[in-house]
Amino acid sequence: MRLNRRRFLTASCTTLAAAALSRPALAEQYPVRPVRVIVPFAAGGPNDVAARVIAQGLSDQLGKQFFVENIGGAGGNIGAGQAARAQPDGNTIFVASPSYVANPTLFETVPYDVQKSFDAVTLAATAPTLLTVHPSIQAKSVKDLVELIKASPGKFSYASPGAGTPPHLLGELFRLSLELDIVHVPFNGGGAAIGSTLAGHTPVSFGALPPAIQHVRENKLRALALTSKTHSEALPGVPSIAEAGYPDIAADIWTAVLVPAGTPKEYIGILRREIAKLIDRAEVKDRLAGLGYLPVANSSDECAAYLASEYRKWGKVIRDAGIKAS
Repeated sequence: MRLNRRRFLTASCTTLAAAALSRPALAEQYPVRPVRVIVPFAAGGPNDVAARVIAQGLSDQLGKQFFVENIGGAGGNIGAGQAARAQPDGNTIFVASPSYVANPTLFETVPYDVQKSFDAVTLAATAPTLLTVHPSIQAKSVKDLVELIKASPGKFSYASPGAGTPPHLLGELFRLSLELDIVHVPFNGGGAAIGSTLAGHTPVSFGALPPAIQHVRENKLRALALTSKTHSEALPGVPSIAEAGYPDIAADIWTAVLVPAGTPKEYIGILRREIAKLIDRAEVKDRLAGLGYLPVANSSDECAAYLASEYRKWGKVIRDAGIKAS
């Protein structure tokens, strides 16, 4: 009986040791097959382009294919739901944007739990929204604009790429924080929103940098501020909203890399390391800068904490503004 027990303990220890050794060995081989990179929006937007930069870079660095799959619909919920239901085996990556943390408050239900469905890999990059006005508006600063709006309550309107989009939420943060009577006008995409401001129909606009930046350089739009804590090299003459005197309104659009909850920590570590290496490359920094993005590549814990704070922040704005997805 003693001999059998000794054999059992020896076999058990051998099995446990082998299992412990196999995990690092398995991690060294990761990934063993192509990795799906889910973007919950149609191709062509800033989030999609950033995801493609990341996917191509990981393919080059790890020697396996990382391919982007666009699964749009329901404000990003369909793609997020599919990613949340994927096996946590390292073969699915989800590229999240602010809609990921906003949608649980915007919608009655969403097909994922913002606090439980995913593990954070890294916050890859952030980008400010641009506050612009039509050149006919007699405002050369954010302070000027605030004074004009307060002097003519209900007469000003601002354009956004759509109801519930990050620029819309930022516009509502602006309105609520400064107690302004300004009307939101949603459009179907950033190009249409900027077009309305260019035409003078909607005098104020909140939007991503790419659709607006060329118009600002050509003096067809006046940029009053970048909605960030620091200025951007893309528009060196434009102050941040914090520099303009409104630090409480500072907010960024961002791209975060997540994986289904339960994905092996070794795989998360590899992805985080390789993404940090990728966005430190000069050509990748330049490509992201062209989209208005600032590379970040923080730790998984820092990313998780950031997403939690964004969830609380935008949830409050949505509730206070009474916004609901249609």
